[in-house]
Amino acid sequence: MPPRVMMTIDRKKLKTLQEREEKRFVAEHPRSAELFARAKESLLGGVPMNWMTKWAGAFPVFVKHAKGAHFTDVDGRDYVDLCLGDTGAMTGHSPDVVVHAVAKRAAEGITLMLPTEDALFVGEDLKRRFGLPYWQFTLTATDANRFSIRIAREITQRSKVLVFHYCYHGTVDETFATVNADGIVGPRRGNIGPPVNPAETTRVVEFNDLNALEDALKHHDVACVLAEPAMTNVGILLPEEGYWKAARELARQYGALLIADETHTICAGPGGCTKEWKLDPDFVVFGKAIGSGIPGAAYGCTEEVAQRISARIHLEDCDVGGIGGTLAGNALSLAAMRATLEHILTARNFEKMVALAKRFNDGVAGEIKKHGLPWNVQRLGCRAEYTFREKPPRNGGESAAAADFELERFLHLYALNRGVLLTPFHNMALMCPDTTESDIDQHTKIFAEAAGEVSHL
Repeated sequence: MPPRVMMTIDRKKLKTLQEREEKRFVAEHPRSAELFARAKESLLGGVPMNWMTKWAGAFPVFVKHAKGAHFTDVDGRDYVDLCLGDTGAMTGHSPDVVVHAVAKRAAEGITLMLPTEDALFVGEDLKRRFGLPYWQFTLTATDANRFSIRIAREITQRSKVLVFHYCYHGTVDETFATVNADGIVGPRRGNIGPPVNPAETTRVVEFNDLNALEDALKHHDVACVLAEPAMTNVGILLPEEGYWKAARELARQYGALLIADETHTICAGPGGCTKEWKLDPDFVVFGKAIGSGIPGAAYGCTEEVAQRISARIHLEDCDVGGIGGTLAGNALSLAAMRATLEHILTARNFEKMVALAKRFNDGVAGEIKKHGLPWNVQRLGCRAEYTFREKPPRNGGESAAAADFELERFLHLYALNRGVLLTPFHNMALMCPDTTESDIDQHTKIFAEAAGEVSHL
């Protein structure tokens, strides 16, 4: 086995490999290229949403059909989908039971600003899963986070939000903040048009640093700590033993509420990390996969939070307080959520998905070791991800420092050209109930080939 040493990549050779893969991609996707050229005449950047410009390759592949763990592009090429809409399709693409429930609901009324019985089922199911008694619905996890923050600010009468360095919680303005080596908070690189300097609204600390957390809370101006139980958008960063128990106690000690954003960490199990790790948050946020891709999200709160906010909302003003929305809690979203929770995000399906993620993890770890690469792979439930660092990072700063955009794009395009789609923002793979062992083994084979090429750069 080659010795494990810090790796210096020959960038010229990497560029040559990237150009080879780009030529192959363009040659094999003429129809996608044609549609992209047309799209540039009406869509900003040639895509319906600006993140889609980040896919590896000269343009995104255009999709014709998706089902289960696979999709087919307009050039007739089949792919194993390990991105799964960056968690939105963690249930698999268009599961039959959800398709039927949505079609039935669409024929009976899509949105009414009135409740349906499905809302009761979903609220009761979420109460059972996460242990929080009261729930509300939104269209996105971003909104669920926003509304939770508003409630926290209202009942604490404090202005600031505390987040972790390199966190991600949707497009919540307060969370696009980072902290430098001198402890100064400012806009995260790439932050477009921040309404104010985030230092005015946000405190930022590194994950897994209890001393930094306490120092930030000591100002007594933090309304809430908004956090993923494990960070998932800058690699998979797992909490150290006892971290959340101590962090929960610190938040209470200094009068801050705790919001657990389980939108990605639902991968840990049917009740997310909140259930698996016996966490005790004041709020839980759950979006993306909750409706199998139909827009919808939910946020739940404790009895105490419910009583405190209910006492501060007056009936006459309940529709102008910045919480809720015309389409929030619509009948179609709730029908999709009910079918998803009842039939897809079940303990039985998670058991299968977690086993597949272990298989992915073991396959990647074996190839990293075989080729002597100073990388690591981490897993959380049915999600796994590798980063370009020998030891798993313990916080956002360490993970961001190990990022290699050029190398990442090469590996993603290499996999895409061979029929496997990874998440474009990082090296994440997600399992759904329809993913198979052969799908995972296909990725392992491709990763082994790519690792072999990279190890000789």
